[in-house]
Amino acid sequence: MNLDRYSSQIIDESDIAAVCAALRSGVLTQGATIEAFERALCEYTGAKYAVAVSNATSALHIAYLCANLGAGDEVIVPAITFAATANAALYCGAKAVFADVEFESGLIDWRSIEALITPKTKAIAPVHYAGSLCDMEAINAIAARRNLIVIEDAAHALGSFDAAGKSAGTFGAMGVFSFHPVKPITTGEGGAVVTDNAETARRLRLLRSHGIKRGELWEQDMIALGFNYRISDINCALGLSQLKKLDATIARRNAIAAMYDRAFACADQIAPLKTPQARHSRHLYPVLLRRGADKARLFARLRENGVGVQTHYKPVYRHSFYRSLLPNQTPLPNAEAFYEAEISIPCHAALSDDEVAFAIDAIRAEIAAI
Repeated sequence: MNLDRYSSQIIDESDIAAVCAALRSGVLTQGATIEAFERALCEYTGAKYAVAVSNATSALHIAYLCANLGAGDEVIVPAITFAATANAALYCGAKAVFADVEFESGLIDWRSIEALITPKTKAIAPVHYAGSLCDMEAINAIAARRNLIVIEDAAHALGSFDAAGKSAGTFGAMGVFSFHPVKPITTGEGGAVVTDNAETARRLRLLRSHGIKRGELWEQDMIALGFNYRISDINCALGLSQLKKLDATIARRNAIAAMYDRAFACADQIAPLKTPQARHSRHLYPVLLRRGADKARLFARLRENGVGVQTHYKPVYRHSFYRSLLPNQTPLPNAEAFYEAEISIPCHAALSDDEVAFAIDAIRAEIAAI
């Protein structure tokens, strides 16, 4: 069964053939396949430029550097996110300031942002949690008013669009995508930054490859302190093949989500998240348990029954590292409540209707007992 994972990739023969072709090409890295993948990302998202890198964490890091985050600066991030959203700020010598989230969606509560802005604030990094779009109109308005840069963490959201057809990752100055194997497309490991700014794209590419500028013949000149965040042609060959099937993959994920929506629409014990936009990547299908429910028991019982649930996420400030770094961090009420209530249930294109039905029956049986 495929139910033992909350999310999973599908690798088919066309993907294998694409990777084999890259292996046989004789150009394994820094070749034309990377550029082709970047062009395909631009075509799909509508961004003018895409810079593919080794993973989404490195994408966040160089995006923050391109926003000129440095020592003493602050970036506002939601408390409910993967740690990398905050960690990448620390890599720059900056500080992550945690905003509360909306309990019904897990998205950053844009109303809480203004009070967190200080003279040190340089950027806002909203996270399109589970593939749901943040209120980018409200966030961009705050950023414009306070002269801040918006960097979208769209790691969950390739394939999410608003009602006007605008893609996640293209609302701010930069957007970051992830191609980890649990995402709707994978490059094995990989990520990308998209932007409409040519100078930002040039700098991203420089930082991706050691900060070295290549000249004529043998000439090379390191003009910035960069990194080896390059992605290979092998990875991008897989990504190109996967991207061709993304719409079908997302359609299947949404069909599964619709089955869950119908099954749990009238349930007292759990509620699906609010999903605001027209087209949703459905990277995750999170549900919220009623207050006071025994989440630990439900989680354990579902896993024992072969339903691979997960929790996304513990508030970042509750991790041991951040507890020592921020000993006076005030718990954020919605983030705390969300963490106590949220469970992600399996939602990926490899699931059959029978497996989804099995998951629904198992969840119904277990929540009836809590």
